Amino acid sequence: MSDLLERLRDRGWRLTAQRRVVAEVLDGDHVHYTADEVHARAADRLPEIARATVYNTLSELVAIGEILEVSTDGRAKRYDPNARHSHQHLVCSKCGTIRDVHPQGDPIAALPEAERYGFSVVDATVTYRGTCPSCASS
Repeated sequence: MSDLLERLRDRGWRLTAQRRVVAEVLDGDHVHYTADEVHARAADRLPEIARATVYNTLSELVAIGEILEVSTDGRAKRYDPNARHSHQHLVCSKCGTIRDVHPQGDPIAALPEAERYGFSVVDATVTYRGTCPSCASS
């Protein structure tokens, strides 16, 4: 579960009504909305919120490391509030649904020394792909 609002308060980030609504929309488990989805949900709570405000808030949250920007297969960028919890993503190849997953083991350790080509590896991103139950049944 995301703890985005709590992290922003602890950081002393100024929570205007618009910023708070964006953070509330992003707060939760398995949240991976596009900017347009964030705007639509935010506008349900605060009708006067501007699309530009949502985009600027998302950009600032990415820049300060409080949310992650996730890109998969050329689809629209999505925003993940679980920036502080180590996880990977499971993506439906048909509809684009994204779920957070927590596989066991260290992906960096799984890369054989001979395959590192002298690189000092500090990070690894693994994306699992498949078909979600809804797409599989249709």
